[in-house]
Amino acid sequence: MSTILEMRNITKTFPGVKALSNVNLSVEQGEIHAICGENGAGKSTLMKVLSGVYPFGTYEGDIVFEGNVARFHSINESEEAGIVIIHQELALVPHLTVAENIFLGNERKGSTGLINWNRANLEAMELMAQVGLHENPTTPVNQLGVGKQQLIEIAKALSKDVKLLILDEPTAALNDTDSEHLLGLLRKLKAEQGITSIMISHKLNEIESVADTTTVIRDGQTIESFAMSEPDANQDRIIRGMVGRDLEHRYPERTDHTIGEEIFRVENWSVFHPTQQEREVIQDASFSVRAGEVVGLAGLMGAGRTELAMSLFGRAYGRKHSGKVFKNGKELRLRSVSDAIKNGIAYATEDRKKYGLNLIEDIRRNISAASLFKLSSNGWVNANEELKVAEDYRSSMNIKTPSVIQKVGNLSGGNQQKVVLSKWIYTDADVIILDEPTRGIDVGAKYEIYTIINKLAAEGKAVIVISSELPELLGTCDRIYTLAFGRITGVLDVKEATQESLMKLMTQERSASAAGAGK
Repeated sequence: MSTILEMRNITKTFPGVKALSNVNLSVEQGEIHAICGENGAGKSTLMKVLSGVYPFGTYEGDIVFEGNVARFHSINESEEAGIVIIHQELALVPHLTVAENIFLGNERKGSTGLINWNRANLEAMELMAQVGLHENPTTPVNQLGVGKQQLIEIAKALSKDVKLLILDEPTAALNDTDSEHLLGLLRKLKAEQGITSIMISHKLNEIESVADTTTVIRDGQTIESFAMSEPDANQDRIIRGMVGRDLEHRYPERTDHTIGEEIFRVENWSVFHPTQQEREVIQDASFSVRAGEVVGLAGLMGAGRTELAMSLFGRAYGRKHSGKVFKNGKELRLRSVSDAIKNGIAYATEDRKKYGLNLIEDIRRNISAASLFKLSSNGWVNANEELKVAEDYRSSMNIKTPSVIQKVGNLSGGNQQKVVLSKWIYTDADVIILDEPTRGIDVGAKYEIYTIINKLAAEGKAVIVISSELPELLGTCDRIYTLAFGRITGVLDVKEATQESLMKLMTQERSASAAGAGK
């Protein structure tokens, strides 16, 4: 194989921070090359340098693509050369059709200069077939799931005659089935079209499965690159390179593990879809959580986990809510998010960038956002106290930033997640719902999040963890409820649960154990 890409001594500096320091990367033609590293290690920054998001002149070092030194001044120039990047946050326009999104900025015009819609739709169908997507090209994108939207992004890349495809956390928001389909597609593009791929991922099992070569980056520097065919090329080696140490236990041991009385109970909770009048999304869900207990909610994509959590959090989702919610034996009437917060319930959303944070605001203001009543007097916020609180959380949560005045949008995913948790912990909630708390963050940051969960439980909080990763639930929870098709289908003590037993409950409409699921 020949070398398609070399990045030599790449150095990128932001005010006060050296994000990349003499990073070197070599990618062979036709391979799948994985890049691993903790959040903030510099992976995405390196790819933004490569794709022209950070143009030539804003970094030091050389990019050599197909044997020629490349000096990309924009993302358009890198795409013209055949380099296409798909970011973790998909760049699709939700109300446009599949075909319109595929050819956005690259429209198929007729002889009159107007768009030839027949040509666009036919070519879109051909590209969709290549990625295994069998939808009508006139379907609006917002009617499709995240997995299919990811395939549209790849079809869009193929429309630009891609030679090097860069995928930033491509499976972070996908379920196991969609993830496996996407990885299979990368293999297919490599085998049938010779397309080279660079994949940034924190899912080490997927890297083991699909990557030919792995490069590890830590603190803005290249640690090592190695072929995955080497005898010791495994997850442990990747972790050592990423965090600079062995993680003997992926999940911290629970200490001071005392489970007390029931704090939170939900009985026969039902919710209807916000726009589809007859669709019941959650049906008669019942469960409970005790003080010092970590309870998991497991389910496949579309099972209703997030919908259940959001609807309980002050009816933030859905309509026609029915059922009862109790806290410390007292029935609650939670008609708004404010009601939920006032009654000691917190919800850390799965989508931290859309719902959990104000990305253009600083860390200080984000941490105080849900608790301004604690910082205000006569309608005025005590700015000095707000700053002190933020500094305390920066230290205790190990948020890696030089200042709490830093904009949250400039932080890595793991540090953003710590800001979200800080915001809700500061509310002094007794019931804390964590929806995909480690999505899109690395193993080192995950370990820190798990430690925070253990600390909350040790303080007597009732913690609910929603996760698509069954090993994560098995490693952090005391009990795990399963959902399928909007129903609670069972509950297992973690000592008795396995991935197989959970999956069995997650794929059936109703189980005999569901009758006692709320007990």
